[in-house]
Amino acid sequence: MTTSDSETSFSQLGLVEPLQRAVREAGYTRPTPIQVRAIPHLLGGRDLLGCARTGTGKTAAFALPMLQRLAGRRASARSPLALVLVPTRELAAQVALSFQTYGRHLRSSVAAIFGGVGQGPQVNALVRGVDVLVATPGRLLDLMQQGHARLDRIEILVLDEADHMLDLGFLPDVRRILSAVPKRRQTLFFSATMPPPIRELAERILDRPLEVQVTPPASTVEEVEQRVHFVERSGKAALLSELLRDRTVERALVFTRTKRGADRVTKRLVQDGIPAQAIHGNKSQGVRERTLRGFRGGSVRVLVATDIAARGIDVDDITHVINFELPHVPETYVHRIGRTARAGASGVAISLCDGEERALLRDIEKLIRREVPVRGPREGPRSPRGGSPSPSPRRRFGRGRGPRRRRRFAGV
Repeated sequence: MTTSDSETSFSQLGLVEPLQRAVREAGYTRPTPIQVRAIPHLLGGRDLLGCARTGTGKTAAFALPMLQRLAGRRASARSPLALVLVPTRELAAQVALSFQTYGRHLRSSVAAIFGGVGQGPQVNALVRGVDVLVATPGRLLDLMQQGHARLDRIEILVLDEADHMLDLGFLPDVRRILSAVPKRRQTLFFSATMPPPIRELAERILDRPLEVQVTPPASTVEEVEQRVHFVERSGKAALLSELLRDRTVERALVFTRTKRGADRVTKRLVQDGIPAQAIHGNKSQGVRERTLRGFRGGSVRVLVATDIAARGIDVDDITHVINFELPHVPETYVHRIGRTARAGASGVAISLCDGEERALLRDIEKLIRREVPVRGPREGPRSPRGGSPSPSPRRRFGRGRGPRRRRRFAGV
């Protein structure tokens, strides 16, 4: 944050008093850099291209000006005035809650629609009229095809976490939705990374946008204490339990690659006397919401999650992120460890690396431009830096970044 940013108050951003009051009641004293740089321009109706990761305050950066611009307006049945597209259920619920919190002294109506639950209450909300609709692409398209939702009156469109939509294979659905909204609109586009397909989409749908880049993803490594433990795959569960017995681990988020893996890790932790709960796409929405409430409230100390389910976890006091398995996509590592060291707090990221994951670790280190410090013996899955005790997984999978494949996930 620059000196000018740090000295700016919400009252200087042009927000109306009801929004300023809601922000104060939510406990916010100073706007974040992306809020300072974006809100005044968004109030003026400008398009925006924002490169910002979770935890930078981007939701308030778009929600506050949207609420102000829509104040006093009322949506007609089935035709919302603003649409926020997000990749997962949890993020949809989180963003909708933020709109409700910031708009508590206004009369704007907000609803979230996503899969995994019955559509009846969502349809009823649309029939009553929704000013701000927060939606995942799949459920929105379903309701549009059934005639329950129309996008012909959309004045403001937000694409949040666009790179995650790409990871999940949602871009075709997003393009179908874009074809249904009016061409004359304000469009806000947020992504933590800008791979070529995302950059191309942004250039196509934005009109002379303001570009705001805050805390580029790789800078997360400056804020988090990182370390890696080399361990055989069969020894990971025991090492995880040992790490979690440390009293300094006050609240931990453990990442696995798969839903089944999350369940296995959780079961083993419970067997080892460490209370833990899992969250992933095969859990019912009610169970997921209760688990997240417990994690936010502190009754759940260890949460085991897949990357998809973790998209909506917005908790400031996670002390440790543990990669039980390294991700296939290096950028995902940065997103994972960014769940800790938020809101000025310190944080620790621990990775458990087996022999099959050495190429993945090298790709991560290439992305973050530093070596992850080693804890414990260097022998075993990987020899000291520069050595190679066994054929490299990079050679086994051919040239490039190992088993890095885009996948379409079901049940997210």
